[in-house]
Amino acid sequence: MAAASNLLSEDQFLCSICVDVFTDPVSTPCGHNFCKNCITANWNINYRCRCPMCKEAFTTRPDLKVNTFISEMVAQFRQSAQQKASSSSPEQQVSKPGEVPCDVCTGTKLKALKSCLVCLVSYCETHLEPHLTVSGLKRHQLINPVKNLEDRMCTKHDKPLELFCRTDQECVCTHCPALDHKTHEVAPLKEEYDVKKAELVETEAEIQQIIQKKRQKIQEIKHSVKLSKENAYVEVAEGVRVFTSLKESVERGLNELISGIQKRQRITEKQAEAFIKELEREISELKKRSTEVDHLSHSEDHIHLLQSFPSLKDVPPTKDWTDVSIPPLSYDGTVVVALAQLEETLSKAMKKLFAETELKRLQKCAVDVTLDPDTANPELILSADAKQVNHGGRRKNLPDNPERFSHYNFVLGKQSFSSGRFYFEVQVKRKPKWNLGVVRKSINRKGEITMRPKEGYWTIWLRNGNEYKALDDPPVRLSLQSQPQKVGVFVDYEEGLVSFYDVDAAALIYSFTGCSFTEKLYPFFSPCRNDGGLNSAPMIICPVSHTA
Repeated sequence: MAAASNLLSEDQFLCSICVDVFTDPVSTPCGHNFCKNCITANWNINYRCRCPMCKEAFTTRPDLKVNTFISEMVAQFRQSAQQKASSSSPEQQVSKPGEVPCDVCTGTKLKALKSCLVCLVSYCETHLEPHLTVSGLKRHQLINPVKNLEDRMCTKHDKPLELFCRTDQECVCTHCPALDHKTHEVAPLKEEYDVKKAELVETEAEIQQIIQKKRQKIQEIKHSVKLSKENAYVEVAEGVRVFTSLKESVERGLNELISGIQKRQRITEKQAEAFIKELEREISELKKRSTEVDHLSHSEDHIHLLQSFPSLKDVPPTKDWTDVSIPPLSYDGTVVVALAQLEETLSKAMKKLFAETELKRLQKCAVDVTLDPDTANPELILSADAKQVNHGGRRKNLPDNPERFSHYNFVLGKQSFSSGRFYFEVQVKRKPKWNLGVVRKSINRKGEITMRPKEGYWTIWLRNGNEYKALDDPPVRLSLQSQPQKVGVFVDYEEGLVSFYDVDAAALIYSFTGCSFTEKLYPFFSPCRNDGGLNSAPMIICPVSHTA
């Protein structure tokens, strides 16, 4: 126990109301400790029983009993503190600047241990001894040492300030109520002290709550900044990807332009080389004939000249090159044509990139959707994880509850949405027919059903493997460039928007706009009949990939 007492500190034995060492400590049902007088006065003043620390309220005032264990610990602490004080050397108790000196000491002023509100004198440990031992002085009120004790005297009546005027909110002496504070509400100083101390405890608790809220707000702001930084990083990366793709398209267009011009130039050069080669061959033959003619014209052999003349007298036949030419290639309009082609290419690329970016934005609104077996038509088969549905071909014996579709092979999602945005994806691969969309809660689920917005259905369907239709008012036949293998469904409740996307192609299929939603919306699925196995593949609710 002696070793444990060395670890005790005054803070462990302070009442949170009077902020002094416990006197007759009691424990409330919530586990907090207070001086018996302090907590009793607090409850008397506030007319309700509530813990000043944790604010727990008690319907009936607890029966408070002194906590003997804490009382013993406090007594041990007081004894230990007194022994420690008595063993201190005088040098350690000498008054330092800013500390309250003993008013009785002559010569070297020792540090005051207590101030007496009756004597209006501050005492060191030695001069305080009579107040601890003499019965008359024991009744004096001792407080921690304070300066200017004369300020605790009434300036008009030269009496101690022992009362508090609640009307004027000032300390008064016992003479003041009869003279200057008639009809005012006056209370003993200690009583008002307890009241104000209790209020300060509540104020402190309130301040701590405010501080905690401010700290939480700081964390919220920091978290928002962190998310903003992450979003900025994602947007920058997406911007780099998009503009890099466009830059590559421009570079490909430039390379194709240069390549086309160079190819035309090479063709022209080859044609010119062939012409020149043929002309050079004809010139060579003409030079050969010219040499022969010249040689024969200088011959003095009459017979030889006459015999050779018939074959040399005519110019050898050659090609007529009058209309043959190699005009310089003109590239007027080439760049304009290339730019037009580039514009068309960029337009297609930008539309595709925009669609991909838009789909990624919508995919951030992804929600986890599962199928609700209580709504499934008895002929439908749901997987154990409620993520797949197909037509079983045999009607199961299920209770015909109000939520269940009785006639058509429909099933709803378990989750409902009445605000904000949500998105989910469904695989329809190898299915020649299916229905998909969202519906409102109050739709008809029995007998004949007309699927259109007026009846609470916002859906699209596939029939005969390639006939797509949006069931709008009126229905709209859809012409799609490719058959979607995975369909994304996006809903903006406040905007009144329902959109369908081909996930793999990042292409918009159809949008219902201007919708007026006033009820909960549910995801809607129909795998349709299996048609003898031709449509046996299930509809599958897929996890959304944000990098799709």
